Amino acid sequence: MFGTILISIFTLMHIYVSWRACSIPFVKQHMPMKIFIPLSLFLWAVFILGRVYGHRETGALARILELLGMNWMAVLFLIFLALLLVELVTLFGLIMPGLTASLRGWAVIAGLTLSAVALIQGLRPPVVQNHEVRIPDLPDEMDGTVIVALSDLHLGSLLGERWLKARMDQVRAQKPDLLVMLGDIFEGHGPPRNRLISTFRGLDPPLGVWAVAGNHEFHGHSNTSIRAMREAGFQVLRNRWAQVRPGLVLAGVDDLTTKRRRRLKGDFISQALKDRPVAATILLSHTPWEAEKAAGAGVGLMLSGHTHGGQIWPFDYLVRLAYPLLEGRYEVGGMPVIVTRGAGTWGPRMRLWSPGEILRVTLRGKGKDSK
Repeated sequence: MFGTILISIFTLMHIYVSWRACSIPFVKQHMPMKIFIPLSLFLWAVFILGRVYGHRETGALARILELLGMNWMAVLFLIFLALLLVELVTLFGLIMPGLTASLRGWAVIAGLTLSAVALIQGLRPPVVQNHEVRIPDLPDEMDGTVIVALSDLHLGSLLGERWLKARMDQVRAQKPDLLVMLGDIFEGHGPPRNRLISTFRGLDPPLGVWAVAGNHEFHGHSNTSIRAMREAGFQVLRNRWAQVRPGLVLAGVDDLTTKRRRRLKGDFISQALKDRPVAATILLSHTPWEAEKAAGAGVGLMLSGHTHGGQIWPFDYLVRLAYPLLEGRYEVGGMPVIVTRGAGTWGPRMRLWSPGEILRVTLRGKGKDSK
């Protein structure tokens, strides 16, 4: 269903942008219709093949088609928005009719410029975001514990072994006591490659590597990605808690959007927190929902991902409607919630004003300063 909706929206945008591009003076002068129409159809076909074949298969051809198709989707989106702005300013050509065609040309240039910026930002390494969090129940001997959190790697055809090795080097440089993986580790189409799993095995923080499942871990109604996480040495928290050290509990839930989409019953958060000992509790939830419930249950810190911070502006305004806790740090019922934009990208290898990130969280006990 998601794929069908995505292809339908893309096709409508493609038709609109192609139609408006025909009126641009430069296009009319230098690109006859016998060239423009086949080119437009080719670009549409690249996206369809990237989505249908590239997204489902593996290998060099699938990787190239997916890369081109997904990036063209983002470029088209930005051009569409720039053209729509011109439509609003000119009332669809009723105002300043003599300038409208030229303004559409500048809109296309603006969309292409923003696309270039987004591509550069999307290819850059994620930044490390530092936070200090005070958890009153934290034992004194655990003050200063460093947690590194990774989310939304989307490892697969576009982000592979070389990219992952670079991220693991970034993680090791932070010298974490504890590493948590917040879901969408693998893209979910095609089985995770053994070399990706082996790359993770080199991680050995003192308090272990812990993980929760994101929505992509459930693609295809299979637990292949979850099995891969376990093979990589992750301790996967599926609606349960674990005491990583006396006085510190990690609890984790399966992706809450998957629960809603599949109409699964049960209260995942309550189930994950049930019968835990009195201790500082950190909740791992891929999707930043139900934070009020977690705060009411006495959770000291909630870590989430999933949103990508919107990934490509101004798409974040739409994403915020479904995910009010979009990115950064929040306080919900006295509980800190940190939502990471994620280290990888979904779809286009592009980000606009929302760079990828890795979280580094230093825990502080009662009476310690936090910032």
